[in-house]
Amino acid sequence: QVQLVESGGGLVQPGGSLRLSCAASGSIGSIYTMGWYRQAPGKQREFVAVIISGGITNYVDSVKGRFTISRDNAKNTVYLQMNSLKPEDTAVYYCNLRSKVTILSSMGDYWGQGTQVTVSS
Repeated sequence: QVQLVESGGGLVQPGGSLRLSCAASGSIGSIYTMGWYRQAPGKQREFVAVIISGGITNYVDSVKGRFTISRDNAKNTVYLQMNSLKPEDTAVYYCNLRSKVTILSSMGDYWGQGTQVTVSS
């Protein structure tokens, strides 16, 4: 089993910053991607950012230049630094990990419990 524990959400004013963390533990195997998704009230979950095993990153257009995803391989932890936050960034943010225990295994797809981010004055 793989566990993902997120932290760092909260209430922040527009223009402020938050840093989310997601620590993975358990039978992780080889990590292929770690990423963040978010779900605003009444909307579908959407992709925010991802970092793949080689360190390449990708972001949804709406957060480019404001959010930065990074990873600490030794701690199996992924971070999302969020700057210049806007009210439309308000959502529950979910951590995602995709990994394989062995090269022949199917890809595991794991989710954290979510952390609330609220941007409001």
